[in-house]
Amino acid sequence: MTDRKVAIVTAAAGAGIGAAISRQLAEDGFEVVITDAHERRCGELAAELAEKHGREFMSNTLDVTDFDAVGNVVEQVLKQYGRLDVLINNAGWNKLEAVAEMAPETWSRCLDVDLNGTFNCMRHALPVMIKQRSSTKAFEAVIVNISSIAAWETSTEHGAAYSAAKAGILALTRVAAAENGKHGIRVNAVAPGLIYNDFLRRIYPDEFFEGYAENRSLVGRVGQPQDVADMVSYLVSDKAGYITGEVFTVSGGVSPHA
Repeated sequence: MTDRKVAIVTAAAGAGIGAAISRQLAEDGFEVVITDAHERRCGELAAELAEKHGREFMSNTLDVTDFDAVGNVVEQVLKQYGRLDVLINNAGWNKLEAVAEMAPETWSRCLDVDLNGTFNCMRHALPVMIKQRSSTKAFEAVIVNISSIAAWETSTEHGAAYSAAKAGILALTRVAAAENGKHGIRVNAVAPGLIYNDFLRRIYPDEFFEGYAENRSLVGRVGQPQDVADMVSYLVSDKAGYITGEVFTVSGGVSPHA
């Protein structure tokens, strides 16, 4: 068993939030397990982190909608490291379609990746974390689910499927926190606002970004993946030991939530 804490991050190898979280947790001293649907990018990020930190990083291709595949990854992590301390559920998918025009496939795909994928990962991770607590009373684990301000905004900007899935993540987070606090497991959610990466240009029209920093952000800029990574870094640390069942907005004040 490694002496380092072990963290699984989903959708970890792209250009956005997941990769920023992976880099930050590696910087914080975690053994980071990089999972993503994109095999090449997984390997590239693992190699980057290995070169920077002087140790190997595990990477696994993973479709979070595949319940058995998630279980296989958790088994591999236990075989490699002998422990699982942190799970970051970051995988997400969206396609903007109005409810009156939405293809059933769009609805199903969005909920399957965003909400069911989060459940699949928690369903496999939680029994492992509970078992570790039973054998080591000092053991504490943390789950952080990435939601969105779409969970509560009255807006057409996000799409109904995405908003519904992200709202579901908040409910899942709260109930899981209530069920598992006695096992030394904290469960929280982070709800980002606009966190820029180039992929968003495929989803939103150019006018969505125009004037955002000047007219909507209270801090005068658009969010960056590192902004979310910094919040996650705090939530998985001992400094957040009295925090569970909460949702933390990272939106530059665009859509605060209490």
